[in-house]
Amino acid sequence: MASADWLEELRHILDADLQLRAYKPGQWQELETLADEDPELFRQLPGGAVAVQGTADAQRADVLEIRRARPLGHTELRLIGWMLGAMKAGKAAPAAPTGVEKQAASLGAWIMEQLERPQAEMLPEALTMGGRLYADMIPFLLIREYHGLVDEPYAELEKLLRSFFEEEIILLPLQRNEWLILSPTAPLSDSLLDSGEEEESEEESLRSIGLGLHDMLASEWLGECHIAIAFPIQPSKSIVETTALLRETVQLGRRFQIGSSVHLPWELHLERLLSAIPEGDRARFVEQAFSRSDYYVEPEIMTTLETFFSLDCNVSETAKKLYIHRNTLLYRLDKLKQETGLDVRLFRDAVMVKVILLLYKVTKRP
Repeated sequence: MASADWLEELRHILDADLQLRAYKPGQWQELETLADEDPELFRQLPGGAVAVQGTADAQRADVLEIRRARPLGHTELRLIGWMLGAMKAGKAAPAAPTGVEKQAASLGAWIMEQLERPQAEMLPEALTMGGRLYADMIPFLLIREYHGLVDEPYAELEKLLRSFFEEEIILLPLQRNEWLILSPTAPLSDSLLDSGEEEESEEESLRSIGLGLHDMLASEWLGECHIAIAFPIQPSKSIVETTALLRETVQLGRRFQIGSSVHLPWELHLERLLSAIPEGDRARFVEQAFSRSDYYVEPEIMTTLETFFSLDCNVSETAKKLYIHRNTLLYRLDKLKQETGLDVRLFRDAVMVKVILLLYKVTKRP
């Protein structure tokens, strides 16, 4: 799991007694979970000691047991888990992290701690990454859907991201399978310039960058992931608030934008409002809407409606996008009106149907 030299160095850093032990199947699960920590990585041993799982398979799990007079803090545990990540792939012990990696891990742990506070503290000067966080940067939140035992080595992921942005980026590990990426604004400027004669908005440029990043990570990295993007910020002033916004954006995107992997906060205002409605009220609203007809969610009409709304209720553009005759589209909309009493060509009814479809996606129906 780790070389003797690496283990000795960790002993010195933590000022703790460390033991490597092989656990039989089931022994790990018998240990108590550690409050507010990932149960797949950390467990509680009798007497206050902590166990950190490294490599594991069906026959055994290699576990690092840590015993120290004073309790290990959340930041220390995050750093230990991050350093052991490469071993979960069955590789040799990772090289000692660079100064930048240590700063990134410390800043990521600080952000996670601030997210639990009612009001975030000012960013300490020591965590500004040598002053780099005072510049305007584009924030991306990356969440990997893969939940296996293998963690991506920091250096490999950073190298992959630098190759995409062609700039020096800042990569901050937040928790397992979750990273905050801060990119210089140059890619956004380049995207706006490359749009040619047809003027492209900042929102459209950020979407294009996000789609390109997702395609690269999904094909060259470890599979499917979700990405949220916000407008450029000065991280030293708003890194915690922006991280909270991006995490909420991914959560809303997963629930309301099924099939999409790139999520933008300015496209989820209505979804954010609806998510604040108590679950019971949402369920009653959907049930009442479906009491007359559930024609809304027949596959053909649902696809038609989602395309219709995405194109600002433009009949001609919707028919073109669906490769159907305009009269065919009008027939479907007339049938919807006949079945439900709602005509989506009228603004008021279009809003109602949009809300019904959004709530349907997140409401469990019997």
